[in-house]
Amino acid sequence: MTVRGELDLDSGKLLRADLRKVLAGPTSGVDLDLSRLDFCDCAGLEVLLELRRSALEQDKTVVIRRSNPVIDRLLTLLGAQELFASAPRQCAERVTTRLAVSGRGVG
Repeated sequence: MTVRGELDLDSGKLLRADLRKVLAGPTSGVDLDLSRLDFCDCAGLEVLLELRRSALEQDKTVVIRRSNPVIDRLLTLLGAQELFASAPRQCAERVTTRLAVSGRGVG
């Protein structure tokens, strides 16, 4: 799925519904192309983290296949890049736990 434009509180509401539909389909997960995303704030990041949580509950994945420097920097600053990598689930769960324990939270 390609996401472009801005991902913020308003656009996140619309995207959240689309992402839920994709995840509910007969897929093993969602591959995201964020290379055309111009802006992402904390509300937009929450949409991505919520998608990831839902995917884990369904034994599915969310992988960012393409990104851009803005998104890479945001995820790096939060220590969240590994959450959207194609790594094994146990590794992703360790990162989630680490983020929650460090006080940054994941949602």
